[in-house]
Amino acid sequence: MSCRLKFIRLLSYPSSYNLNMCIHVYVFRGVLGKPLASIISVGISKFGKRVGLSARELFQEAFMECMDSIPKFSPDMIGALFVGQMSGMFEHQEHNAPIYLEWCGLDGGVDGVRVEAACASSGVALKLGVMAIASGLYDFVLVGGVEKMTHLDTVTVTDILATASDSFLEQVNGLTFPALYALMATAHMNRYGTTVEQMGLVAVKNHSNANLNPKAHMYGVEVDLDRVLSSRVIAWPLKLYDCSLISDGAACLILAKPDLAYKYSDDVVHVVGFGQGHDSIGLYARDSLTSLRATRIAAKKAYDMAGVKPSDIDIAEVHDCFTIAEIIAYEDLGFCNPGEGGKLVERGETFRDGSIPVNTSGGLKAKGHPVGAT
Repeated sequence: MSCRLKFIRLLSYPSSYNLNMCIHVYVFRGVLGKPLASIISVGISKFGKRVGLSARELFQEAFMECMDSIPKFSPDMIGALFVGQMSGMFEHQEHNAPIYLEWCGLDGGVDGVRVEAACASSGVALKLGVMAIASGLYDFVLVGGVEKMTHLDTVTVTDILATASDSFLEQVNGLTFPALYALMATAHMNRYGTTVEQMGLVAVKNHSNANLNPKAHMYGVEVDLDRVLSSRVIAWPLKLYDCSLISDGAACLILAKPDLAYKYSDDVVHVVGFGQGHDSIGLYARDSLTSLRATRIAAKKAYDMAGVKPSDIDIAEVHDCFTIAEIIAYEDLGFCNPGEGGKLVERGETFRDGSIPVNTSGGLKAKGHPVGAT
């Protein structure tokens, strides 16, 4: 079927080891491929240091916004919840799905599943929601993600985040995620000539984008390249502004059967493809330090399912837990050849007015990184 597209948007939600990817297509007229499910509403809490609010309250905030935009829709139509949350250790609270169901006022008959896949938690939750709709078992499902982190000190948060790496061989030797991505950054620099200035431009770009997003953690904070390059070293060559933020936040959306979507919303997003890939959890066992095999696998699955090519993508949200991660994502997603990611951002191609705008929300770098909600 021929169609006219507003734009094709690629969303990726990876950890270093597990990546889930969905391609969302905004349709102006007609449909590109057959929609698997349709998003009829979204809600996002303010990201940042949300003092005095718990994860359940943040999720409720996002859910209420989600409901406000679809007045014809009733919450009692929701058949299931799939919620991504990286760790209950932040609040010493596991078994979270029934808590979020209760705080959203959803009946005990609604199925609830909490998903844990590190930084890909909410991406996998979205995949499960799409599969649930596509299976025909549900007409509507709620998908969300949440994390509450800022009430803890940085050392404790870093230790909890490190549980997503290899506890036997990486954590015990002091390898935190800044250290792991620093190894990837130096490997990329040595192999391809990527520079700290190019990585710094990723930070500058994403902070500029965040200043257009009132819900971003760093909204209103101006950052230029000099500020990035002069910031303190966290794990060389990564400096403070190369690293994403410890943030609180939540996000959710309502998925519907495509043939029911327009009964409740005129602003519908059709999901036409997704993919998930994995690699060794330990960086030491990887074939490459300059590419994420999981990303390449997931991208190929998503592109093939949707019937699109990397050149068809008009805008993308990718995982930028560190600036080098965004540069590597450019390459693994096929936006440029291996080793050319630094030059891509240096030419301005991934800025808002470039050929492939990336992380227009501000990304994890400046919008914030409440892990399960991103």
